[in-house]
Amino acid sequence: MDIRELRNFIHVARAGSFSRAASELYIAQPALSRQIAKLESEIGLPLLVRHGRGVKLTEAGARLLERAEMISHMVNDTGEHVRASASTERGYLSVGLPPTIGTLIGAPLIREFREQWPGVLLHLREGLSSSLQEWVMDKRVDLAVVYNQPPLEAFDVRPLFSEPMVLVAPPGSGIRPALQIRDLASIPLILPGLPHSNRRLIEHAAIQHGVRLRVELEVDSVALTKQLIKSGAGYSLLTFVAVKNEVDRGELVAHEIVRPAIRSTVAITTLREGKASRQREAWIALLCEKLRKLTESEEWLSEVTWLYEQKDDIGKT
Repeated sequence: MDIRELRNFIHVARAGSFSRAASELYIAQPALSRQIAKLESEIGLPLLVRHGRGVKLTEAGARLLERAEMISHMVNDTGEHVRASASTERGYLSVGLPPTIGTLIGAPLIREFREQWPGVLLHLREGLSSSLQEWVMDKRVDLAVVYNQPPLEAFDVRPLFSEPMVLVAPPGSGIRPALQIRDLASIPLILPGLPHSNRRLIEHAAIQHGVRLRVELEVDSVALTKQLIKSGAGYSLLTFVAVKNEVDRGELVAHEIVRPAIRSTVAITTLREGKASRQREAWIALLCEKLRKLTESEEWLSEVTWLYEQKDDIGKT
């Protein structure tokens, strides 16, 4: 095997698709497939398994990905390492963010991280929590920020904070300000399809209280859901953070759900077997700092409950 084959394997593993990787690498897909087949022949084990949406790493593929990235980074860094001062730290960090968190704090978070760690190549991937969890498992990202992470043995989960969900309606809908869960049975809802984390959370709360939800549409996109609500197609349950701007502009109305509230939890997910790096912990520290500043400065997040106490020395050891 040579470094080019290993780098192309990394690209396929991270992209999760031969066709997408071939397009990004500007090489023919058959040639890329032959390179991966050659690697599998040399190692004597399958590295990738094809499925309906692309490819997934086998256990052997995950081990090769970890080693290949180490080799690739060492090759890339050799020249710079020789030229750089001894205090310059280099590396690679791949991070998954949900769209709402990315929109709120992504730009300042990335800017400050790059200022503190200029030698670290940062790769950001955006997706729904279910996809982010899969990418962590497949080692396509080193860590991810997810909503309502289910307890799984393979994951190390650090809950950050929880916040109540609200019923989102168009102005003048006639919905009273505060609702109970049983009131949701008569409201036409627009919810994401399973296994979306918000849908699991809402369905679990409804089942616990004997409520059968009236789901009229299944839409995974928060942006499209908000447009549908504005057009009068139905209502939805979202975190207030997702609709604050529209509420401020008077385009949407958020109604509190009480007795009991439905709380959504934001957490950082990593692989339990993964090795913590200085840059990974520094990213987590910056993320917590930005989120805390946001929640402290906005009145609408007064009900946020912080669950994670970060260490003072994160990113400094």
